[in-house]
Amino acid sequence: MNRLKTKLAHFSELVMFKHSLFSLPFIFIAMLVAAHKDGSGWFGWKLLLLGTLAAVTARNFAMGVNRYLDRDIDMLNPRTKGRPSVDGRVSDGQMIGFIAINALLFVMVAYFINPLAFKLSLPILAVLGAYTLFKRFSALAHLILGVSLGLAPIAGVVAVSAEIPLWSVYLAVGVMFWVAGFDLLYSLQDMAFDKANNLHSIPSRFGAARTMWIARVFHVLTVLFWACFVYTAGLGFWAQLAVLFSAVMLSYEHYLVNKDFTKIDKAFFTVNGYLGFVFLILIIMEVV
Repeated sequence: MNRLKTKLAHFSELVMFKHSLFSLPFIFIAMLVAAHKDGSGWFGWKLLLLGTLAAVTARNFAMGVNRYLDRDIDMLNPRTKGRPSVDGRVSDGQMIGFIAINALLFVMVAYFINPLAFKLSLPILAVLGAYTLFKRFSALAHLILGVSLGLAPIAGVVAVSAEIPLWSVYLAVGVMFWVAGFDLLYSLQDMAFDKANNLHSIPSRFGAARTMWIARVFHVLTVLFWACFVYTAGLGFWAQLAVLFSAVMLSYEHYLVNKDFTKIDKAFFTVNGYLGFVFLILIIMEVV
């Protein structure tokens, strides 16, 4: 039993399971708004369970692929050489098995949601696995990561309504720029390493000062697209407050990083974690 607990802890560390909180709020936001627009008000416990499983297995798959393909890079980077995928706590075979199991579970969950979700399941997995490959030849990898998490609200609305309305696209594009923006800030930690190892990232190509400005532009676009989401979905005060709160939190995130690069972890994990969950709570207040 102790060995099982230890191994589960290693896999949790491998995929940074606690950071699933970035994608979960926005899949539920999309599901709640879709149910609200349909007039049902509540999408049901079955979809709540299936939506959670879909989000978790998709993220596990993406992180598993990332850790497996990045072993050669991670063992050279002082920041990442202690990861379970590098130090031997999780073997290559175990990672491959983990990736395959989560991919299969994701497709199975999609099948039980509805036919459109099932049809989209394999293309979604392809996008989720693309991020790791992109950063080896393109600085656009940050946006690919954003697209990966931006698929969460699309998946949420498909689960409830079996369609992709315009408001969900605005919400998803906002998530894309939100994630790409904070990934730029997080990547500042690896700027010198990326340069030395011919890895493509916006910080290694344009430097810290320009990266900060690009991240600001991305986060301004985030707020604008979320405002379009609220307007197009016909939402009111609490949803508008959610957008305003997001603008404040993103401004605070940039203040932290601009003031001291050692605060990047706080900006990345704490601020963005609060942003997603407060946004969800305010949307719950709006639709309920």
